[in-house]
Amino acid sequence: MNKIVLSLVVAGVLAVSANAFNLGKYGEMKFEKANQNVYIMHGPPVNPSVENQGFMNNPAIIESKHGLIMIDPGGNYNVGQKILAEVEKVSKKPIIAIIDTHKHGDHWFAGKSMAEKYPDVKIYALQKMIDVSKAGEAQKWYDILERLSKNLKGTKEFRFPDIAIKNGDVLNIDGETFYIHSPVRAHTDTDVLIVHAQSKTLFLGDNLMKSRLGGFDESSSIIGNIKLLEEIKSAPELNLYVPGHGPSGKRDEAIDPFLHYMKTVVAGAKEAYSEDLEAYEIKPKVASQLKEYHNWDEFSPQLGKHLQKALLEIEQLED
Repeated sequence: MNKIVLSLVVAGVLAVSANAFNLGKYGEMKFEKANQNVYIMHGPPVNPSVENQGFMNNPAIIESKHGLIMIDPGGNYNVGQKILAEVEKVSKKPIIAIIDTHKHGDHWFAGKSMAEKYPDVKIYALQKMIDVSKAGEAQKWYDILERLSKNLKGTKEFRFPDIAIKNGDVLNIDGETFYIHSPVRAHTDTDVLIVHAQSKTLFLGDNLMKSRLGGFDESSSIIGNIKLLEEIKSAPELNLYVPGHGPSGKRDEAIDPFLHYMKTVVAGAKEAYSEDLEAYEIKPKVASQLKEYHNWDEFSPQLGKHLQKALLEIEQLED
């Protein structure tokens, strides 16, 4: 290979590398084919930070005949621009629809980037998700993500979903079929789970996590989340299960770790309730039962909060 050709090759490699969505120690973020016409970008399952630019979730795209349907596009406008560039490496088709799984901004704020390029995109979410986001939840999450990642400045205008969906809906989008399930209260009270019928893929949002632990706020239910995952495990098995954070996989490998964690937390909270103990008093014992989770992101700070949340739910059930 002569020097001129070699130089061109090297320049081309460098150009591709420069345009890649690179997150330092977390590596290059890109969409990979996960199941038939389903592509997933698995973000780093860690808390938002300057290093990960506030990107931590699992955006997905389903390629249809004429376009792309996106689920949970990502956590901020600036990251959304990079995710959009990676989408276009998979397909040049337009993004025609987005489905947001719940109210937390780390999953849907990047929709503004997609809508800016594709202004006719239809964005779907539960009506309550739309309502609470407009009523202050979006601003709350903007403030959290900006404080932790320093990557949202100048992008404060939100692109809210504009089409309300509900439990039991069946969406037919450009030949692709999506079944919508909305639990009463699990990770939040604004969740939708989405089954893509053709590929038999289930998108669970943050009702399922792996390798990291998130919060359970006042709209959530740990007991409800357990019930939901148990119902999914008792249903006919699908081909792929996609968590809100962490790697996707087959049913048991994807669901069992988080389900076991929550069941252990609830068992510890029940013991604390029966022994008249506080959450912090039972925490060391429960932590010793969860050694395989000690390397999950946010394990130590979240465990105590989860025990307190579970204890409160048990007390409410007993009243």
